[in-house]
Amino acid sequence: MRRVLILFAHPRLENSRVNRRLIDRIPQAANFTFHDLYENYPDFNIDIEREKSLLIDHEIVVWHHPFYWYSCPPLLKQWIDMVLEYGWAYGTGGEMLKGKMIFNAITTGGNLDAYCPEGYNCYSIPDFIKPFEQTARLCHMEYLPPFAVMGTHKMNSAQMDHAAEEYERVLEMVGTNGFELKDVADLSFLNQLLAR
Repeated sequence: MRRVLILFAHPRLENSRVNRRLIDRIPQAANFTFHDLYENYPDFNIDIEREKSLLIDHEIVVWHHPFYWYSCPPLLKQWIDMVLEYGWAYGTGGEMLKGKMIFNAITTGGNLDAYCPEGYNCYSIPDFIKPFEQTARLCHMEYLPPFAVMGTHKMNSAQMDHAAEEYERVLEMVGTNGFELKDVADLSFLNQLLAR
């Protein structure tokens, strides 16, 4: 079993139909830790040592957040800026996260067609999240493709339930050694792992 830390960042969860359903389906197993950054740090005063301890205690980290302006909400960005310190996470002597796996779990209002060279946003989700991938690589972590729920503005209840079930299944696979890194190397999204 792998220990999975879900770093959840949503500043307006009460208004999110999809993210509420996703977090309701996070496995309630001992190897999963759900950590709501906005709940824990409403004043943005991050306990850096606590966060480092959580990272050390888990093999897999999930940055779970809505896709805000082609990135993440501000508290998650601050978390990255403050917790992933030089000499600890990267740089000279900074190898505390070496070998751990990490990926983004995101929700977007726009659908897949909006995120391509011909679409409204001109670039794909993998293109937009390159800074997260490079952050992981700088910290000697294994970056996995994102899990993405797209087109959330137009989803009906059944579609939201299906997306939440998929998230649960992906998390279970991640947490139970249900795949190898080579299994996801050619995927654009972790969602595609379920079709194999």
